[in-house]
Amino acid sequence: MSTQAPGAARTTPRAPSVGAAAPPANAGGPAVAGSPQGPRRRRPADPLARPWAAALGLGVVVLALWQGATAAGTIDPFFLPAPSAIAQRLWEDLTGGGLLTYVRPTLTEAAAGCALGAVVALPLGYLVFRSRVADAALSPYIAASQAIPAVAIAPLLVIWVGYGLVPITVLCALLVFFPILLATVHGLRTLDRDVVDAARLDGAGRWQLLRHIAGPLALPSVLTGVRNGFTLSVTGAVVGEFVMGGNGLGTLLSIHGQSADTTGLFAALVVLCALAMTIYGLLTAVERRLARR
Repeated sequence: MSTQAPGAARTTPRAPSVGAAAPPANAGGPAVAGSPQGPRRRRPADPLARPWAAALGLGVVVLALWQGATAAGTIDPFFLPAPSAIAQRLWEDLTGGGLLTYVRPTLTEAAAGCALGAVVALPLGYLVFRSRVADAALSPYIAASQAIPAVAIAPLLVIWVGYGLVPITVLCALLVFFPILLATVHGLRTLDRDVVDAARLDGAGRWQLLRHIAGPLALPSVLTGVRNGFTLSVTGAVVGEFVMGGNGLGTLLSIHGQSADTTGLFAALVVLCALAMTIYGLLTAVERRLARR
């Protein structure tokens, strides 16, 4: 039985016209995940996304604790000067122009030693990679040479070569040699064998493989060895100046040590660390740029 009142007009639902705008899909309802109208959730910040931020934060905390300990008298400033005193001394030495004159000789010795070590290590690393006989004959002696400290080699270099730039450069080269050699052999041994075999099927010879396949593919590993070796080369230059004399940062450290100038020692060490970090960062940037090609 119909419940419609008598005399009331019967209404029928009308179909929407063609030109009428359709209501939004999610109107009045919850937003569907993945739709443009849905709220986007922010990803939690990754603390390792910017490694320099973590390193900077740790450095600030250490310096603050250091400054507080020296200001409170917990640590004698003679043995461990306050960071503020070191910064003031560093500024005075830099503006006076005396400190920068010691940087150039150390940098020259380190760069020359790194270049000399690379010239010897790169072809020898390729020889060790190519020849099993060379690998078996040279590897024990190369490994044993790393047990000899640089301080023990320096007096011998003075007797054999004399004083000056040459013995310090040779000492730096000896320290750089092993990291570059090891990185070269590792880079060549981890090549993609499928790529090498395909190049050989195309008729590539030994030198063509080295130039177009092995060299470019092993370059990131070689650059890693050069980067790590250069920092050791800076250490070798300082050790050489300690023992064999010179005009670099090693000589400056020796002068401050003899006069018990701990503030000057720390100021020189800050410059030495900044030099090594700058070189390391530049070589890292070069390595990343070459890897993108």
